[in-house]
Amino acid sequence: MRQSFAWWSFTAGRDIEPGTFLRDAVAAGAQGVEMLPDEYWPLARDLGLEIVTVTGHKLEEGFNDPARHPALQDEIRRQIDAAQKGGALSVIVFAGNRFGDGADEPAIDACVDGLQPVIAHAREAGVQLLMELLNSKVDHPGQQCDRTVFGARVARRSAGLKLLYDGYHMQLMEGDLSRTIKANLDIIGHIHTAGAPGRRDLDDRQEINWRAIAGLLKHTGYAHWVGHEFIPRGEPIAALRAAIALFEEV
Repeated sequence: MRQSFAWWSFTAGRDIEPGTFLRDAVAAGAQGVEMLPDEYWPLARDLGLEIVTVTGHKLEEGFNDPARHPALQDEIRRQIDAAQKGGALSVIVFAGNRFGDGADEPAIDACVDGLQPVIAHAREAGVQLLMELLNSKVDHPGQQCDRTVFGARVARRSAGLKLLYDGYHMQLMEGDLSRTIKANLDIIGHIHTAGAPGRRDLDDRQEINWRAIAGLLKHTGYAHWVGHEFIPRGEPIAALRAAIALFEEV
């Protein structure tokens, strides 16, 4: 496992100097950074950080709607090309909010059809496409890919697409994280952490046993990225150091 952190969640509402923050994150053990504004990419690379994920498009407007496919495919191709040029590893895509009668079956078919051309483009560029699982209960009302089974059905029909399994989102929606991760490890290409509820630190003030999840991943030989996407209660670098240590100590 390699460990990264989400720029937005560790810096939101904080007065930070980007270079200093990135340097301190490296000292805390981070090997990558996610969703980093592209003007900071050269700085991160100079410090030895991988640019791990890029957000591909607005998460409300996704591939579940065939009418949006042409515009979304153009946008994702641009993001893939930018990722390749800048050395970013993965681009995140979304199913989008439910519309019409909200049925899952046609939405899964639409996602599979709409993603095929951009999966091929990503493969040629050496960039991984990730479909993220999100909660519709608290943070993203209406989001269709709000259960593991939805994303898994899309991924298993889309060779080259992987799931971004977000433990915080899935704890809110379905729980049963360890068994679900183990059952879908072959299609999980990235994992996000955060405490639930509240999206705070990975400590004993929240309900997910992240130490057990870390042990499961180590035991099963998971070899992709674990990205910490929580909002620290206190000093962010100390919180990042603690989260990284939790995964390293199992």
